[in-house]
Amino acid sequence: MSLYYGIKYNVKGVMLALKTPKLLMLGILRFLIVLVLTLMVSGLVLYWHDEILNLIWKMPESGWLIYVWKAVSWILSVVLAGISMVMAYLLSQLLFCVFIMDYMSRITETIVLGKQAQFEPGSWFVFFVHLIKQEIPRAIIPVLITIIIMLLGLLTPVSPVIIVVSSIAAAVFLAWDNTDLIPARRMVPFKIRIGFLKNNLMFHVGFGLLFLIPGLNILFLSFAPVGATLYYIDKERE
Repeated sequence: MSLYYGIKYNVKGVMLALKTPKLLMLGILRFLIVLVLTLMVSGLVLYWHDEILNLIWKMPESGWLIYVWKAVSWILSVVLAGISMVMAYLLSQLLFCVFIMDYMSRITETIVLGKQAQFEPGSWFVFFVHLIKQEIPRAIIPVLITIIIMLLGLLTPVSPVIIVVSSIAAAVFLAWDNTDLIPARRMVPFKIRIGFLKNNLMFHVGFGLLFLIPGLNILFLSFAPVGATLYYIDKERE
């Protein structure tokens, strides 16, 4: 059932955001930031596509190897596009979206509770640094490690299994990146917050599964703070 509730709360968050102008605008802003950075990073990465391919394997002059080389070129394009999307997402998180996510969580908290659990930093810079410090161990490092494992997995016979498991692991940490917004803002110790993830692992798997759907994943990621905040508040009420 936890798996089902994970999916349910993700969808529930999107529906609430679509009915709430502030949340809708913030979600769209987050989507546009990721989209623009993705296009920029993809353009730069794909611009160097031929140079990267030549470092791996120079084009054969003739024979059937040319067709193999073209297949490798196509696979490399897909891989580079995927890497560029991940790079753009992580970059947008650090520079812009972590702040947007926290603000969306605050608005959702106000809608449900009528008040916020305040965190008053000494300055906006201190607040920004605080958010970045939470984001690095919560999403940046786990996602980067997952990508490395996936790339290494391509070299083994069980690569399909490794890729699937690694993708789910990345989705879980992306889900926790959202459910952790309230406790991180309340300065709850990291050990307790990671314990929350362990105790509600299947929920996070369900919540993160929607992040694995190509195309729709950007939509669900854009509004994920809403559903995750709803879940955390309901969890507190139990």
